[in-house]
Amino acid sequence: MTSEIATRDESAVVTADTPAAQPTDLMQWVESARQASIVAQSLAKTSFAGAYRGKPDEITAAILTGQELGLQPMTALKSIDVIQGQPALRAHAMRGILQARGHEIEVVESTDTHCIMRGRRKGAESWQQVVWDIPRARLLGLLGKDQWKKQPKTMLVARATGEICRLVASDALHGMPYVAEELDGSSVYTGEIVAAKAPLNVAALTAVPEQPAPAVEEQYTVGRDDEQDDNGDDDGLWQQDTDGPAEWPAVAEPGSGAV
Repeated sequence: MTSEIATRDESAVVTADTPAAQPTDLMQWVESARQASIVAQSLAKTSFAGAYRGKPDEITAAILTGQELGLQPMTALKSIDVIQGQPALRAHAMRGILQARGHEIEVVESTDTHCIMRGRRKGAESWQQVVWDIPRARLLGLLGKDQWKKQPKTMLVARATGEICRLVASDALHGMPYVAEELDGSSVYTGEIVAAKAPLNVAALTAVPEQPAPAVEEQYTVGRDDEQDDNGDDDGLWQQDTDGPAEWPAVAEPGSGAV
C-alpha cells in the first residue's frame, strides 16, 4: 500500500512540474479565423452582408480586420469597403476609431467649397489642422468624378478626415490609413482616374499566344536537259513546276526548217 501511494504521489509531482504548452499568437489568430469563417458562412446568406453577400471569404477577412481595429463583426461589415482590391475604412469609421481611443477630431468649418478639420492625440496640448478645398481637389483631377459633382461637401470632409487621422494617430489604423472615398476610382497619391480592370482568369494567364503561320514560298524545280518528262520525251527545256501552265517561247525542232 505504501509503495503504491508513493508511486502515485511521484506521478502527480512530475505532472504538476511539467509546463503546459502555451498557445502562440498565431495559433490564437488561426482559431479566431476559424470562428470568423463559421460566422461568415451564415452572414453571407443574409441581406445584412450588403456588398459582401454571397462572399463568405471576404466577410471573414473583414471580420478579422475589424477585430484588429477594435470593431465588432457587424460594424466591420458596414465600415470596411474593398476598392480595387484594397480594403479601406469609411470616413466616419476612421473618425470613430480614433475618438474611441481618446484622440480628438473636430470639424472646424465645412462648406461646398472647403473643409477645415483639426485633431490632437490623447493627452497632447497642440492641435494639428488640415484644409481641403475645391482648388486642391481640382489639382488632383477629382472634380470630374460623379460623387464630387453631386456632394462636394461630403467628399471634402472625407478627404480631410483621412489626412487629419493619419497625422494624429496613424498607429491606431493598423495598416488601413486610407478612407474609402480616397480610393474610390482614383489613385491615392495623384488622384489619377483609374479605369476598372477586367478580372483575370487562369485560361487568360496560361494561354499561349498564337503564332502566325510561316509564308509558303513558291517552289521551283529545275531539270537537266538530259532528263525525260512524264511522256518519256527529252525536250531539252528547263522545267518549272507551278500551279498553271508556263508560257515558253517556241523552239525549232531539228530538221523542221523553222527559223
